Order: sequence, then structure tokens, then C-alpha cells
Amino acid sequence: MNLLEYEAKKILRASDISVPHSTLLGKGNSLQNVSLPSVIKSQVPIGGRGKLGGVKIVKTVDELERVSDSLLAHEIKGFLPKTLLAEEVLDIDKEFYLSLMINRSQRYIELAAHIDGGVDIESHGSKEFFRTQVTPNSFDAAGESLAELYGLPEKTFVLQDLVDKLYRCFVSNDATLLEINPLILTTQGELIAGDCKMILDDAAAFRHPEWNFEEKPASSNFVSLDKRGTVATIANGAGLAMATVDAVTSTGHSPANFLDIGGNATTEQVVASFKKIMEFPAVDAIVINIFGGIVRCDTVAQAIIEAKSQLPNLPRLIIRLSGNRSDEAATLLKEHNLPLYRNLTECIEALS
Repeated sequence: MNLLEYEAKKILRASDISVPHSTLLGKGNSLQNVSLPSVIKSQVPIGGRGKLGGVKIVKTVDELERVSDSLLAHEIKGFLPKTLLAEEVLDIDKEFYLSLMINRSQRYIELAAHIDGGVDIESHGSKEFFRTQVTPNSFDAAGESLAELYGLPEKTFVLQDLVDKLYRCFVSNDATLLEINPLILTTQGELIAGDCKMILDDAAAFRHPEWNFEEKPASSNFVSLDKRGTVATIANGAGLAMATVDAVTSTGHSPANFLDIGGNATTEQVVASFKKIMEFPAVDAIVINIFGGIVRCDTVAQAIIEAKSQLPNLPRLIIRLSGNRSDEAATLLKEHNLPLYRNLTECIEALS
């Protein structure tokens, strides 16, 4: 479950983590509660909104009205916002990167940090990131490492406390990713979460009756990576989808897309994803990597079979379906002479 920025920040605020003062705006909402100047942010489920015209600074009431109307009508990569976030303008001294995520290969919660923050942080290369396992016994050490990395020795205790709060927020909300980018150091010496991306585990919804997030379209987790890419990917869950893309990249192949079908995908939605992949002219293989929890493997299998019948030129399919109703899925695929692979490693080997 990929949260919008304002949804993620609401969770941070409840965990006593500093975020900018803000007001939520939507069609028909009063603008009277917005303090000026403000940063107006389009609430769509993708990154890079600033570069795509989705973030504006306004200083007057006239600007606020004009910009709000414009942003609510401004489509960003196929997504039209239902809401806008109006935030205070911070006096920024420095920007950093900080995140917690599930390290699936090592089976622990990993803290990642970088001395730089903001857009295009991925371009700095993974070797420059500080990474460490984080547990309740390592908050002090992690905070000390962050203080050294960021060049803020006077903020050691503050950073130790921040790691503590982020970890507890991550665990208590069944998150798979909690990314603060940028983590802002203001000229007043405060550390504030300037932006936040948070992904929650759909399978944990039964533990969280309080979850009531803005509904997002199923297609919101399809991201085009390279129109000349030769391998397309389909997975469920952002972490698994990222791992699949990374695995394809590690072989020297060029991934065409990132696609997380989520936990409630229907046959129609999965078939629609195949059709979207067919828009990539160079794709000659599709890696399908599903670990069924909420999503049913037999639903995905049926979608694969349906896509094969509707799209005769579908490229080679490399399929891994494990978990919920995987035996039924295997039976369906066998009837249509579609082989299954046991894990992602076998899928990647099949690309060779």
C-alpha cells in the first residue's frame, strides 16, 4: 500500500516525528486556513513531482487560488490529484536522506542514509549510502553514525531519538519502506521530515482497522523505466518489485518497467498490465514474480492465460508464483504448457 505524502506524514506526526505545519486542500475546500507563503504539493503516488510541475511556492492569496486550481487539473504521469498539501516554507540549511526498509535477503530492517537529499538521490550510487541493520539495541550506535555522516556531532542525541521513533513507527505500522527525503536541517537547527514516502504491508490490514487511506488507481504502481528495455517485470509488493528489477539489472539486461500489482489485483487489471507492457517495442521477455498473500496466485495465473489468448505476440514469459493458491495456479499453467520457476534466481537464470 503506497501512501500519499500527506498520509505518510500523518503517521509520522502521530509518532512524534517533526513534519512541516500543513493544511490539506481539495476541490471546493476553503483556502482561508492556509498560511502564506506556502509550498503547494500535488498529492500523487509518484516521486519527482517538483520536476514535473507538481510543487509550487505561493506568496499571495491570488497566487494560492490560481495555483491550487492549476495543480488540481495538472495530470502527472497519468495521475490527477484529489488533494493538495499546503505546507509552511522552511528555512533550509542542509538536506539529507534517511530511510528504513526491509532487507529481504538478510531478513532484517535496514537503515540507509546519505549526506545528500532531494531529487535524483539514486544517481549517487549505492556504494555511497551508509547502510546498517537497525534493532532496538542499536539506536544509539545508529544515531552516532548518522551524526558523523551528516557532520552534525551536536545532533547525536537528536538523531538517536529520531532513529528510535522511526523504527517504532516502521514496526507498529507494518511498513516495508519509510523514506524521508529530504530530511531537512533548518537554519534554526531543527531536523524536519520535508517529504516522506511510506509503503505499508497490505497483508497486515487486518491488524489496522484505523487504516482509511485515499483510494488510488490500480495502475499507480506501473513506472516506465526504459522504452528500449528488453525485460519487463511484474511483481506484487513494492519491495519484491524492486528486487525483481534489481535482479534483472544485475544480469546486464535492461528492465523496461517497474510494476507492483498490489494485493487486490483482478484478472482484468493484470491483463491490462500486460497490454501496457506490449507498448514497449524491445521487450522480449516478461519476468512475473508473485508471492501470494492477499493476492491469489490462481488469479494471476488466469490473467496470464487470458493475456496469452488476447495478445498472440506476447513475449516469452518467465513465471514464479508462490504462496496463496499456488498449487491451483500451477495446475492452470500446466494445462496451457506454461512452465513455472521455483524462485527469482531460477527466473533470472532463464533469461540467459
